[in-house]
Amino acid sequence: MLKELYIENLAIIEKAVITFGPAFNVFSGETGAGKSILIGGINAVLGGRVSKEIVRAGATKAIVTALFDNLPEKTAELLSEYGYDGELTLTREISCTGNSTARVNGRTATASVLREIASGLIDVHGQHETRLITSQGVQLQLLDGFGQISSDEYVKAFREFSAVSKRIKQLKQEHGLKEEKSAILTARIADLEPYKLKVGEEEEVSRELNRLQHIQTLSESLNCAFFALNGFSGSSSESGALDLLNLCKSNLSIAADLLPECRTLCERLVSVSIELDDIKREISPLISENDSFNSSGKLLSHQERMSDFLRLHRKYGLSIDELIEKQDEWKSELSELQCGDETLQKLNDEKKRSGDLVKRLAEELTHKRKQAALELCRLICAELEYLDMPGIRIVFDIKQEKVTVSGMDSVEMLISVNKGEEPKPLAKIASGGELSRIMLAIKSVLAQNDDVSTMVFDEIDSGISGRAAYKVGLKMSELSRKKQVLCVTHLAQIAAMADEHLLIEKHSRNDRTYTNVRCISGEERKHELARIISGDDDEISLANAERLISKTTAQNSSYNR
Repeated sequence: MLKELYIENLAIIEKAVITFGPAFNVFSGETGAGKSILIGGINAVLGGRVSKEIVRAGATKAIVTALFDNLPEKTAELLSEYGYDGELTLTREISCTGNSTARVNGRTATASVLREIASGLIDVHGQHETRLITSQGVQLQLLDGFGQISSDEYVKAFREFSAVSKRIKQLKQEHGLKEEKSAILTARIADLEPYKLKVGEEEEVSRELNRLQHIQTLSESLNCAFFALNGFSGSSSESGALDLLNLCKSNLSIAADLLPECRTLCERLVSVSIELDDIKREISPLISENDSFNSSGKLLSHQERMSDFLRLHRKYGLSIDELIEKQDEWKSELSELQCGDETLQKLNDEKKRSGDLVKRLAEELTHKRKQAALELCRLICAELEYLDMPGIRIVFDIKQEKVTVSGMDSVEMLISVNKGEEPKPLAKIASGGELSRIMLAIKSVLAQNDDVSTMVFDEIDSGISGRAAYKVGLKMSELSRKKQVLCVTHLAQIAAMADEHLLIEKHSRNDRTYTNVRCISGEERKHELARIISGDDDEISLANAERLISKTTAQNSSYNR
């Protein structure tokens, strides 16, 4: 649960440290004192959207830090996965330039990680959420959430069905141009077929062509290198490197008998002689392979092949290897077009099987939703009876419509607030006060199945007063026996129920506005309740406040906290 909230330079709040009790915490104060800022701070530390406008004028950044203890089991497991343990501290810093930084237990984290961790900690209900409950999409999510209805299997089947349907549509469109496309593909394949292209051939031909074009130079160079080692043939007496080397070795051998140092030099010349002899033997076949006289036919052949490659480059704008890949694609595409009827039939059969599965799974979803709807309506109505809405009737109108990714159900919550009237759409007939109580009833029902430890209500008392307000206060007090509850309120009936009463005050100093948040009790709390009741703390208002405190104290004692 939320143990402490630290706020610095958030709008008109310069600095505040707020400690929360484990049960029912209420915030009250004059309009504009900063109650909405407090909720904004909680949303920020939970990873919600923030803007630079919430940074206090003149400050470089705003800081919100929340300390949690007694963490829910799922949250504790998630923290362990991220390498955190013990108490949890979440921090959000918002720069005056609009940038923000998130930290978990002092370590920098992304806003998405902050949201993931915080999702199991606090459930924040604001006036916007009350309006959202009138949306049919939200009502469907509510029903699935309550019934713990998983649509994963259905969604997978629906997406497979959609993919097959899309492929069939695409194939039919392609078949409309079948003859024209077949002719184009056939011509392309026929154009490439005579060349019998091979992967890597272009590079190989280019390399060989370069060799053949310089065969004269290559042949002369090899012959010169060979003769330099072996000496010239014929009548010439000029010696090669090997002959001279052997002469040197013979003379060094004679010298070694007289000068021992020459023996080592002689041995080294033996090694050099062996290496040069190997080089000579390897040069010899290269000479015959690169004979310019015998290479003229090969040169012409490679020039013609390279001309083929250049023509194909100009025509298709692709390399030879890319053309080979394209050729395979064109053959496959042509085959599919030629066998289009058979392929289309197979796809239609697959679509029927997939469609039957989607229908069956959608019907299962409908059945589960109808069962969940009966129980959810019963529980909500029971809560609303307690919240001073007697005789209320709620039903979920579940109709079968077009199949979508969420099933084939159109779900709409219908309500009848007066006996004898037929239920009508919630969005059309529920007043603001009725919507607030319906939302509180829904939250109360859902709270029984989740492990979120803290619930925040921002003006859940909108549009209600009198006995209804008293019942709403009792309901939140009852909720706080299972979860920590934080509530912003303008009603004394609700504020009087609190275990911890936090007063938000605004004042001016040196032409600046400041907001303080502090816990009040005793006489100070009585004066605040009197102010909420009548706008003043006169004798009658104080008496009413005291009677209200006594009444709620007795009521709370009956809960045996």
